[in-house]
This record gives sequence, C-alpha cells and structure tokens, in this order.
Amino acid sequence: MSVETAQPLLFDRVVLKRHFLHTVPLSLRQARQFIKVHHRHNRPPRGCLVCVGIQSDRHITLIGALVIGRPIARAYQDGVTAEVTRTCVVDCKNANSFCYGTARKIAKLLGYRRLITYTREGESGTSLKASGFKMIATRPPRKNWANSSVKLRGLRNTDEEENVTRYLWEVLL
Repeated sequence: MSVETAQPLLFDRVVLKRHFLHTVPLSLRQARQFIKVHHRHNRPPRGCLVCVGIQSDRHITLIGALVIGRPIARAYQDGVTAEVTRTCVVDCKNANSFCYGTARKIAKLLGYRRLITYTREGESGTSLKASGFKMIATRPPRKNWANSSVKLRGLRNTDEEENVTRYLWEVLL
C-alpha cells in the first residue's frame, strides 16, 4: 500500500486536532493591554516580576497572558514567595493550566520556594489543581480592596464589585 493511498490512523487524527501551546516574550505594557481587553472581572496589574504570553500553533495572535509578581499581601512578602497576579486566556482548551504550569517553572527558576494565587467564589480552580496547587485558606468577603489602605485608595479599583469570597492557593516549589 502506497503512502498516498494509506488511510490515516486514529492517532493521526488526534494529533491533527490537537493544539500545542508555547510561551512568547511579553512586556508589562502588552500584558496590561491584553488583560484590559479580555479579562472578565479584573483590571490589569500595576507591576510585575515577569510577564509571559501564550500562543497556540493554530493562532498567530496572543491567546493568553500570565503575570507573576510580588505577593500583594504584605504578610506573604518574605522574599521566597511569588504570586500569580493575573492569568487571562481566550477560548483555548488547557491554556489556563498551561499558564499555571509555566508560572510554576518560572518561579522555581527564579529561586522562589512558594507560589500563591487567589480565585474568586464561583471559580472552580480546576486549572490550579491540575498544576499542583492546593487551596490553603478562605478569605471572607469585604466591601472593596480599596478599603484596605487609605494611602492607596485612589489607585485601587473602586468601581468593581468586590463583596465576594476569595480562596488562597499555593504550591511549594
């Protein structure tokens, strides 16, 4: 049987339907712009340690952004903990899990020993579980993040509805 007339194997169909994700360099400005357009409930973060873009072999445009920064809560700013401050992906299967897996690798390479992030009530955390994160705490709702600091009140997101329970996740590196 010649190669031209051979029927493709089932494996070939799976490979053809599969998409492969990869990382691309991303500046904070580019990440903020992507998050501003695509994130469903958060503003872009103000700063970062590192930003990474996510692309699929099926798309030439960016399909995701990952931002890793210092922990926002002062109690976790111990020099060995980093925080995933934002992930944002658009309609691509497994892209959010890929973001968290990439965040783990980057944080470990940078010498951090712990990586944390938060989810809101109503978010399942499936991507976090798939990436090895464990939920370690529940934070009760409060009126708004802007209420936590009088000095920074003007810089915080005051128009967002924040009266929602949050969950703290961590992975040890």
